[in-house]
Amino acid sequence: MIRPHFCFSRFTVTLLAALGLACAPLAYAAKTPKIAVTDLSFEDTVSGYFESVEVKAKRSGSSSSSYRDSDYSSSERESARMREDVSVKATREFETHISRGELRKFTADIKGQLIKGGYQLVQGKPWTATNTEKLYDIIGRIKQGYYPGADYVLWGNINNVEFRQDVNPIQGTNGTVSSTLALELVGEFSLINTRTYEVKAAFTAMGEGSDTKLLTGMGGRVTNNRSRVMMDVSRSLGEAVASEVEGQFAEGAGASSRQRSVEVETTIKEEKVIRYQ
Repeated sequence: MIRPHFCFSRFTVTLLAALGLACAPLAYAAKTPKIAVTDLSFEDTVSGYFESVEVKAKRSGSSSSSYRDSDYSSSERESARMREDVSVKATREFETHISRGELRKFTADIKGQLIKGGYQLVQGKPWTATNTEKLYDIIGRIKQGYYPGADYVLWGNINNVEFRQDVNPIQGTNGTVSSTLALELVGEFSLINTRTYEVKAAFTAMGEGSDTKLLTGMGGRVTNNRSRVMMDVSRSLGEAVASEVEGQFAEGAGASSRQRSVEVETTIKEEKVIRYQ
């Protein structure tokens, strides 16, 4: 006799796991934030005593002439008088001159390092006004649409730029000297949300570079490679800025990929099994 047997099975398994990059297709696809990087703002102040000299000259004059003629003689007489008054006024005052603007360099490597970190970058409009404190009104620029499409604006302001040129003799050599050209650039940076104006990251970063050449003999001239120094400063500044953004910005591309988690629900649907004996 053949008896049919019916087996029904149904179960649901819920698995909570933190998935790495290998499981990224199953993970929640977080939106990559778009960042606009401003040119680096700067303020240069020069103070000291400045002298000014004002010279004024005034001239005045008069002239006269007379002529006499007779049967026996004739004569002519002329006279002129000129007067010149000259005044000189010299002043010496202590003055402070302030120059403000944006530096159109040192940001390419910042953008490149952020792109390597997985961020999306958008190009903002340059700031063209000069010598105005509105340079520091980054919120005003955001409201005026300087950074269309950006979720965040990375604004940088230069604190200090220092060039050094050192020439030093090398001990134990026959007149060999080393010539070193070095540059250090220090800036303050803020990462600002374009919708809420919340500061998501704030830090100080430094870029530095140097070039050293040796000069042997009693004479001659050595020229340091200024372009290489500038390039090294730009690269080191870009690495420092990207590292700080990655460390502080919780919504960044790198952080979101490391912290992805997903709830996977696996359901084996009801199956009907018929066995005949």
